[in-house]
Amino acid sequence: MGQVIRNSIVLGLAVGIFGLTFGVLAVASGLTLAQALAMSLLTFTGASQFAFVGLLGAGGGVTAALLSALLLAARNGLYAASIATVLPRGLFKKALSAQLVIDESTAMATAQKNPEASKRAFWATGLAIYFFWSLGTLLGALCGDLIGSPDVWGLDAAFPAGFVALLVPHLRNHSALVAALSGAAITIIAVPIIPIGVPVLLGALGAVLGYWHGQSWRVVS
Repeated sequence: MGQVIRNSIVLGLAVGIFGLTFGVLAVASGLTLAQALAMSLLTFTGASQFAFVGLLGAGGGVTAALLSALLLAARNGLYAASIATVLPRGLFKKALSAQLVIDESTAMATAQKNPEASKRAFWATGLAIYFFWSLGTLLGALCGDLIGSPDVWGLDAAFPAGFVALLVPHLRNHSALVAALSGAAITIIAVPIIPIGVPVLLGALGAVLGYWHGQSWRVVS
């Protein structure tokens, strides 16, 4: 139990740094401190939040930014299905736990050896990251004016770099590689000719191509 708590706090602190980055970028993209903090408290899914403010900051419309954020957030539903036995049964507790279903809490829960340990790891990780992510957002939004332009410090590249780092291990799979490369190609081709934000949505078609490749591979095998 102690090891799980320690790991959760360390992980929360690390994610909190990304929360700080989000707070800076959110304010630089035009959100107020209250809006940035509300997004972290209520949305609480880093990839979606970064996608939203990133597209707004680049000049994209609210609709495109929202659709991109929702597309990225959809993966949390799959996470919830994979740890259904870990989540509580009561309606209120289930709604509360749904807010904490993210990459890290799912990974920590599935890494445990028994159901009780999985439940403890899920709650400890989810709550730790929720606290430090929200605190980081608040500090980043407050200090945004002092830090200056995110571009100068390279903060605008922090999340894309982290996202790529998470993606790389999965590229050993042929279908995942097809999905990643085709999605990137579609996005790059679309950027010069389609409004900001839409190319990211079209890039999701890469997942369809990756799935089709996987099915074809199984038939051939």
